[in-house]
Amino acid sequence: MQQCKIVGILNTTPDSYFDGGKFNHIDAALKHVEQMITEGADIIDVGGESSGPGSKDVSVEQELDRTIHIIKAIKQAFPNQAISIDTYKQEVARKAVEAGATMVNDVQAGRGDSEMLPFIAESGVDYVLMYSKDATARTTVEDQDYEDVIGTIKDFLAKRISASIEKGVKESQIIVDPGLGHFVSAKPEYSYTIIDQIQAFTEIAPVFISPSRKSFLAGPNNLPPSQRLPATIEASKNCVANGASYLRTHDVAAIVESVRGIS
Repeated sequence: MQQCKIVGILNTTPDSYFDGGKFNHIDAALKHVEQMITEGADIIDVGGESSGPGSKDVSVEQELDRTIHIIKAIKQAFPNQAISIDTYKQEVARKAVEAGATMVNDVQAGRGDSEMLPFIAESGVDYVLMYSKDATARTTVEDQDYEDVIGTIKDFLAKRISASIEKGVKESQIIVDPGLGHFVSAKPEYSYTIIDQIQAFTEIAPVFISPSRKSFLAGPNNLPPSQRLPATIEASKNCVANGASYLRTHDVAAIVESVRGIS
């Protein structure tokens, strides 16, 4: 099995649930990127729009302003560093790829912008299709129930893969993210089921997943994100053990230490 790649999160947003507002400025962002690279991040995932509960819509112009100059600065400082852009907007993805990104991480799985899939086909970059129970970019807090959560998500992802291939995207470009936390349901048990059964999704594409400090890890004491690292480590170890190819995290050092060598 290929070693799982660690994806370090760089949110340039004011409202992300864990690190909102910390890395909005280029100096702070570059310092954090350098730290994550030193700690072992294989990919830096740059995001300029939060999609969590209560987050706000961001214009294309604002998202570009939050991300593109930082991607250019990362490539200038660390020319060999792999970069992902976390966006569902084709124009942002295009500008990011022009600036040096080689992966697009799309929470909308191509549903949010009709021009996204043709661009992915044209560019040839890696493309992460993510499951979300909501049809918009804003996820909601909802106790959604599933008769078969694995089957529901797998069917959704298979359809999005087919839609991508119809637009010219190569199967080799496609990565899937089954979603966790509120993207699936406010009920934690569904997220744990997904982690336990990641192997089911590896049957259709490599799996990208991010349990990092998410709501389902809050536990019976409803711990805030700042206190969810131990649960994040345990969930991350299980993700890798069960077949994830990409693990997206806020805590690169702790996760690298805990998952390296798991296969």
